[in-house]
Amino acid sequence: MEIGPVPFFNQEDCSNFYSFFQDFDTSFLADSYPQKRQKVEYCEDENVSDPQASVKEILCSLLSFEKNPDQESQNPSMGDAEKSGSKRPRGEVDSSSDDSASNPSPTGHRRLWVKDRSKAWWEQCNSPDFPESEFRNAFRMSKSTFNMICEELDSAVNKKDTMLRQAIPVRQRVAVCVNRLATGDPLRVVSKRFGLGISTCHKLVLEVCSAIKTVLMRKYIQWPDENQIKEVKNAFGQISGVSNVGGTIYTTHVPIIAPKNNVAAYFNKRHTERNQKTSYSITVQGVVNPQGFFTDVCIGWPGSMPDDKVLEKSALYKRANTGLLRDIWVVGNAGYSLMDWLLVPYTHQNLTWTQHAFNEKIEEMQRVAKEAFMRMKARWSCLQKRTEVKLQDLPAVLGACCVLHNICEMRNEAIDEMLRFELFDDEMVAENSMRSVGAMRARDHIAHDLLHRSSHVSS
Repeated sequence: MEIGPVPFFNQEDCSNFYSFFQDFDTSFLADSYPQKRQKVEYCEDENVSDPQASVKEILCSLLSFEKNPDQESQNPSMGDAEKSGSKRPRGEVDSSSDDSASNPSPTGHRRLWVKDRSKAWWEQCNSPDFPESEFRNAFRMSKSTFNMICEELDSAVNKKDTMLRQAIPVRQRVAVCVNRLATGDPLRVVSKRFGLGISTCHKLVLEVCSAIKTVLMRKYIQWPDENQIKEVKNAFGQISGVSNVGGTIYTTHVPIIAPKNNVAAYFNKRHTERNQKTSYSITVQGVVNPQGFFTDVCIGWPGSMPDDKVLEKSALYKRANTGLLRDIWVVGNAGYSLMDWLLVPYTHQNLTWTQHAFNEKIEEMQRVAKEAFMRMKARWSCLQKRTEVKLQDLPAVLGACCVLHNICEMRNEAIDEMLRFELFDDEMVAENSMRSVGAMRARDHIAHDLLHRSSHVSS
């Protein structure tokens, strides 16, 4: 069925329409619409000469819906805005509500609702009277070290107050991050301690870790200069008797949740076989000096990569191949290949006494690196368990842990023996254990010299 255009009345139709109403009995209107009937009678008494005006009056009276005065009297609380049919502006506060009556808004705009959370724990920790031992237990460092870190990061993490709310202070921002790294507790637990939302704590951890990595890493993780490298060589020479050692290298694994992409690359076969549970990890490679400070780190490569392949991806490998590590040995374990600048133990069967003695000296220097990684994982418990941090954000978190480790070591921050952690990084012999004939000869010479020196001292 088609629908045609809506017809409009002309003047002739209006006259016929008016005659229809003249003949029509309107007595029933007196009962239903008394006011309308009065208007009609009023028009008749006035002897209106214009019939079209009378028709318009009648139509308007029939089609208009005026409210009953009795009904309005029953609702005296109805505001003028509701009577006129206009809507209240979105930001206007209803003065008749109980909440507005108890807490009136001086500006007349909608107030910001913020959940009330308890900050009692953090207020106690931030108090000058808070015990030093409890502060160390919560943040793995003394108050003086914590204050120094806050001063260093002030310009990077400080935020300004807004019209809606006050900014979180720098000390609380840093405290959220350090406590999360130190305890490894879930974000919901950390958020309750500090009286903040879970998403806010997660954001603060990433922001502070990124600031530590950007602002403090270059300052606290540095390759030794010419004067420092002499002290490093002398210190390692006293430990092992091997000359020209500038550092000892080690690679550890940090467990992670199975990533969504490229799962096989992060699968850790050795941890899976030992734990009898499917494990995934990410690597942290570090060069350590005799004091246990990191002088170079390489973070973020998948856990399925062997140690020698991780080294090839690092900036240290590129610097060494350009000759920047000339006359310097970096000591590694059997997972690395023997190179012109990398000294590793003998790995073949049926070792001689000379080779066996050399391996013992290498193990003594490797123990320095292992203990440094053990202290770092013991101090920052988040490295011991699978983390909630996304894979793309994890290098910044791990880098922050390395920087904070160096700060604590430089300031002689002790670790509670109850927090001691044992490493479980199974070493695998490199596929190509020797890449330089000259390095092989140099290693044999060092081993022979160590044996004769020890025999001379014993005699």
